[in-house]
Amino acid sequence: MTWYFTEDVDTFRTAAGGLLAAEAARNTAVLTMMDSAGRLGWWAEPDGRVTGVLAVSPPREPSLGAVTVEAARALVLPEVFPEGEEPTTVRGETAAVEAFAEAFAGATGRPWRTTVRMRLFRLGELTPPDPAPAGRARVATEADIPFTAAWAREFARDVGEDVTGQDYTGHVTDRITDGRLLLWEATDGRPVSMASVSRTIEGQARVHLVYTPPAERGRGYAAGAVEAVSRAALDGGAAHVLLFTDLANPTSNALYQRLGYRPVTDHLTVALTAPQD
Repeated sequence: MTWYFTEDVDTFRTAAGGLLAAEAARNTAVLTMMDSAGRLGWWAEPDGRVTGVLAVSPPREPSLGAVTVEAARALVLPEVFPEGEEPTTVRGETAAVEAFAEAFAGATGRPWRTTVRMRLFRLGELTPPDPAPAGRARVATEADIPFTAAWAREFARDVGEDVTGQDYTGHVTDRITDGRLLLWEATDGRPVSMASVSRTIEGQARVHLVYTPPAERGRGYAAGAVEAVSRAALDGGAAHVLLFTDLANPTSNALYQRLGYRPVTDHLTVALTAPQD
């Protein structure tokens, strides 16, 4: 049993394609990161079966897909992350991340701390919000790039990311160019909320970048935007529509369940700190 790594997406797909397809929901983060990740990895059993996958994004941040606890612990081996290339953050399903973090702390003396607890949801039967929010959905256009980039920055700040010096123009431009960013407009035509969806890969698409400016919250606009972008994903051929929520935000968790999303599994993000003296 061992981890294998590559920077080539085709090599990764050839090796791990069976697991990626069979567990598309649990592997959503890896699937959507494949083209941008620095390294891709898979865990092979003695009989050749692949039972774990991950993607490592710069700077040294592994995202675990469907990974066994045994495979997560084995990530601590020096040949996986050589000295000077140790991960700084790890995210994935709770049991696997905790197993890795405990093994990593024992091997390196670097303690870890939880930064975010998430829950992965999968859409069952899409249920429109009731009552329906005032306004309508529309696809974002090039003219919307300036303010949606500013909203994306605020979204990142709200979820705890360091936005210092970050420009989110490219972040939203890619989504707008592909028609994957939707806006909710109030009855007077003002954009008041947004939601995006990833490209559909292995039958799964993930809703993300759901943001409503503080002054517009409490009016159901986010529900309208999420329902619209979820329907667009289904109409585009996605068999599984997914999203992550922060477990510390009961409002969003309740909202998505009212729209027809159902829990799949809990996820954890941990920070690996400097060694203790």
